[in-house]
Amino acid sequence: MSNQAAVIGLAVMGANLARNLASRGLRTAVYNRSHDKTEQLLREHGNEMLAGYDTLADLVASMEKPRRVILMVKAGPAVDELLQQLYPLLSAGDYVVDGGNSFFEDTERRYSEAALHGVKFFGMGISGGEEGALLGPSLMPGLTATDWQDWREILEKIAAKDFDGSPCVTPIGKGGAGHFVKMVHNGIEYAIMQVIAEIYQFNRTARKKTALEIATIFQNCQNGKSASYLTEITTQVLRETDPVSGRPLVDLIKDRAAQKGTGGWTAVEGIRNGAATAMIGEAVAARSISSFKELRQTIAAKWPLTPPPADAEPDWDAVLTAAMITAYAQGMFLIRLAAVEHQWEINPGEILRIWQGGCIIRSRLLTDLRKIWLENPETEHLLADEHSAAGMKNLTPQLLKFVTSAMQAEVAVPACSSAYNYLLQLRTENSPANLLQALRDFFGAHTFERTDREGNFHHNWSSEKHE
Repeated sequence: MSNQAAVIGLAVMGANLARNLASRGLRTAVYNRSHDKTEQLLREHGNEMLAGYDTLADLVASMEKPRRVILMVKAGPAVDELLQQLYPLLSAGDYVVDGGNSFFEDTERRYSEAALHGVKFFGMGISGGEEGALLGPSLMPGLTATDWQDWREILEKIAAKDFDGSPCVTPIGKGGAGHFVKMVHNGIEYAIMQVIAEIYQFNRTARKKTALEIATIFQNCQNGKSASYLTEITTQVLRETDPVSGRPLVDLIKDRAAQKGTGGWTAVEGIRNGAATAMIGEAVAARSISSFKELRQTIAAKWPLTPPPADAEPDWDAVLTAAMITAYAQGMFLIRLAAVEHQWEINPGEILRIWQGGCIIRSRLLTDLRKIWLENPETEHLLADEHSAAGMKNLTPQLLKFVTSAMQAEVAVPACSSAYNYLLQLRTENSPANLLQALRDFFGAHTFERTDREGNFHHNWSSEKHE
């Protein structure tokens, strides 16, 4: 009998999705560019509902019409290359789905290009990690109501169930809509994880609680309105111990969190569309700052954290100066990173000079800030300069005083509070990114570095031992 669906790309997510399809009684064709992965899947999990193929032509020929092909390959050029191989093999009305984390604008482009070949292309967000792909993910297909009818039975069978038992899938809309929704989903994920990390950090540093004690906080949250998958696995992560030392494993994970780009896309699209996505943007920024571990160590050594004085009213000039310097620091650091990436020859001192007149951000501060790069053209970050750090040390207590007073008066000051948090993160030698990386390893096997040995590690975060 002809196959009802196909999965191309058999890394963990693709292999698990193929197994999910087969387990629901759907005849599923599978293919991987490296055929050994196809053989491994069939050897370890093969049954009468899974059929492997050596070539794309054989896979396509084995399918019923309209063909339903799901691509589970890395986002980017690999998707375009695979599509060019598939178009000559497919017939008008066949479907190709991109199940990876592609940028929605790429999906829009591919949607239009596929139409020229008579092929129906759409992007589908798949959330739930490895376990979800196997047992039931949340699916966000970029389908119209009409095309939904060709996919509804299949997708509803493999999707997770909501609290009422209905499938966690619905047609999002044509083209890149599904990938856009998945992108925003990931942005929200970034924000929630950052909130969890900040609660952890406050209790770890300000309250001096142990990982086990903080685990109890999140365990109690499971009995409240904030109960969620992320709080659940946070509890498990914080209770995990290193089998060698017996210490909490999270304490041995480097505070350097990685990211794959979807959070940043969300923040950018929020700005582009005039939406207020600052919380997501701050979560992305926190991960970016965490990656500069050595820079944080340098700044923390020159400018260690100390409790600020509790004066009555802040010095408004100091508040404004501290916030402006922070803004300049962020902008100049971004320029530096872009210059390295694109191999641009940019002179930071000259940039600050030409900003001194005529432009909207001109200020007296630019004279002193320019001196930093005139004296040391290799300065990595404005606040890594010893004199700059010393000056900010006298300014930031006033910034904190203003932010604290505003919060107590329930007055929103997102820019100033963001500036102060940015400064705190740069001065924090040991950030909570170790917990973020532990969580990423828990649900995505993204691995982590350790503080006590070299290399990348993955841990089996079993939930059974914590029940």
